[in-house]
Amino acid sequence: MKMFGRMMSCCVALLLTFSSVSAVRKLNSITDLRSVGFGQSVPEQGIWLLRWFASEIDIDINGDISLTFDPNSFDYGSHHYRNNEQLLNPLPWGYHYYSLGNIHQQGSLRLPHYVTHPQSEHEYGNRARIIIRVWEQNVGRRTSQRIDRVYITQHYETSEHRGTDYDPLHTYRVTTNLLRALRRFFLDPINLLMSLRDDSQFSEERNTRNTWGYVACLGLLLFTVMQENHSSHNRRQNDWFTWVGYSICLIFIIIIIFCFWSSVS
Repeated sequence: MKMFGRMMSCCVALLLTFSSVSAVRKLNSITDLRSVGFGQSVPEQGIWLLRWFASEIDIDINGDISLTFDPNSFDYGSHHYRNNEQLLNPLPWGYHYYSLGNIHQQGSLRLPHYVTHPQSEHEYGNRARIIIRVWEQNVGRRTSQRIDRVYITQHYETSEHRGTDYDPLHTYRVTTNLLRALRRFFLDPINLLMSLRDDSQFSEERNTRNTWGYVACLGLLLFTVMQENHSSHNRRQNDWFTWVGYSICLIFIIIIIFCFWSSVS
């Protein structure tokens, strides 16, 4: 009877472990990334961390990912991740987990400023992390390191008093397809943010941009008409003050449009 009870306990433990691991959602596209609320319920720092990581690694035509730095040297805030809370699958022989992105613990290679100080980041701080599963193999006198899995995760909020554990509800597996998509956005961060926003917000901003584009055209047309009227008037009277007034009005309109355009960018 005791043996049966022990077997049942082991089965339950294995089932719980499998359930927690299998619950890790896979992100395969920008649409998937948008659906999990990056920049809203998930720290925006995670977006920039992923964008940086996608540009830092090497991806060959077969989809194999190679490291361009040594995670054992603490570069880019990297260190061994032991998976003590069983957040991810147990490691096969020859594999290791590494965590990247700790902005307070970096080696000689440091994360770029747009990752460590995102413009709209306030309350989230240093929570976002990338976890990589690396297969290490000795090839001659050197060690070959190949990544076969990539995860994006985050620490619990300080108010939850969970220490340094990662939040399984905000842990996602990132596919090679998504990493390739993020590489295309490396030189275009504004469009990346626009792609991650919901469709209704994007449509609203697009309509706003179009509306103010029409306003700008109307303002230019109005100025042209005013200039023509002023030119005909100048042939009769040299009114220098009127010209100055028209110029000030045009500059004022341009400043308003520029400020609004910057606010929605």
